[in-house]
Amino acid sequence: MTSVRITFLVSFTPIGRQNSASVSPTPQDFALAKDEDNRTSQVEQIGTLQVSAADYDPSLDRREDEERRFGVDVGDAKISENPTEIEEASEEDEEDVDDMFAIASSEKRAKKVKKVKQKAAPALITTATLDTAADPEGYYSVILGEQLDGSNYQVFSSLGKGMFANVVRARVLQPESGEASREVAIKIIRCQESMYRAGQKEVQILNKLKQADPEDKKHIVRLERTFEHRGHLCLVFESMSMNLRDVVKRFGKDVGLNIRAVRAYAHQLFLALSLLRKLNIMHADIKPDNILVNEQKTVLKLCDLGSASDASDNEITPYLVSRFYRAPEIILGAPYDPALDIWSIGCTLYELYTGKILFPGRSNNQMLLLMMELKGRFNTKMIKKAKFGNVYFDEMGSFESVEKDRITGSDIVRKIHISKPTRDLRARLMPPTSAKITDEEDKMIVAFIDLLDKCLVLDPGRRITPREALTHPFIRG
Repeated sequence: MTSVRITFLVSFTPIGRQNSASVSPTPQDFALAKDEDNRTSQVEQIGTLQVSAADYDPSLDRREDEERRFGVDVGDAKISENPTEIEEASEEDEEDVDDMFAIASSEKRAKKVKKVKQKAAPALITTATLDTAADPEGYYSVILGEQLDGSNYQVFSSLGKGMFANVVRARVLQPESGEASREVAIKIIRCQESMYRAGQKEVQILNKLKQADPEDKKHIVRLERTFEHRGHLCLVFESMSMNLRDVVKRFGKDVGLNIRAVRAYAHQLFLALSLLRKLNIMHADIKPDNILVNEQKTVLKLCDLGSASDASDNEITPYLVSRFYRAPEIILGAPYDPALDIWSIGCTLYELYTGKILFPGRSNNQMLLLMMELKGRFNTKMIKKAKFGNVYFDEMGSFESVEKDRITGSDIVRKIHISKPTRDLRARLMPPTSAKITDEEDKMIVAFIDLLDKCLVLDPGRRITPREALTHPFIRG
């Protein structure tokens, strides 16, 4: 059978001058898929454990997200000076995570002697009635063909559900005068009091961002209006196509996207972050699932600001942001600011280019270990200032790694002293010597590695800013 490889080409429409850091990338045709010669990455050759970004199911973290944000003491209340105690809590929260996310240990130590019994999560207190058409969890029961907001919208497909809401695609039945028939996405907030409040907060932030970006140049999804339907708050958004995880799954499963596509997407993401930073807003849940693209795959927009907040509202909790994209300052309990979004973007861009998850830790403890393997030891001052520093490090500064015994499945604690990185970002990202790439592509990849290195600085105060990223050689060319 003859195999045929199809290359998907997209091009950008100019929005402004080429040399401006505040506009989208220069018009250019590029392939979303990598060239055949560049599809075998160096990381596969060196045998480093990798988890497919395309296969990751973000709903696995939903239960933990609900508990940490809506009334369960899975975070601070379970923190103690014993590293096994916090780990026990997080392991139980994530008990349904598949073993593919586990990091195997080659050493066997004494079994953990103390275990903490996880408190049962209180049931969601819903405000649902017979008129809400909500399921037991407060999600709206979608009926295809149903009309919402009087007769303004008609639902024709369900786009899935997240922690706060389910989302449907609908047709506008009564377009404004002169307006063509079009589609919208409607986010239907769960019928639960705290979720409703979170939805109202999201609306406020989206309106603030829209007002600050009247020409729609900063790549944040546009909220059109809101209404209520059978007890549910509904947010009407512009219609987009797939999210970036689906883009990777379709065009770069396990191998990632073309470096030029990653460059264009990175430019637009940093434009979005520049607006957030200007308004002192933290997104606090950036990941490929929360970044949408248009039908042509040329324009992306940051979406799902349900976790967003003003930077002054930084209550210390070790479970903010989805785990694989969670900045180290969050896990350690250090003060955080919009720099946490820069870390998440670094993790996301790595996924786009490699098709693999950068830090696939199955717990906060493992996340810190993977970070130090790549970036070296944390600054002693940062550890001492962090609320949970002594949860992970002993008095001598050794990291207390909580791992699973491969035979018994029990937790074991292994003290590790890390001074220098043991993994190399460059080795993981540079194509193998057998790959045929141009000098231009080689320079672009080298610049990309430098940008990621600056996004993934352990100290948030030294991380690159959106403004600096927009003038970085990888973005500017």
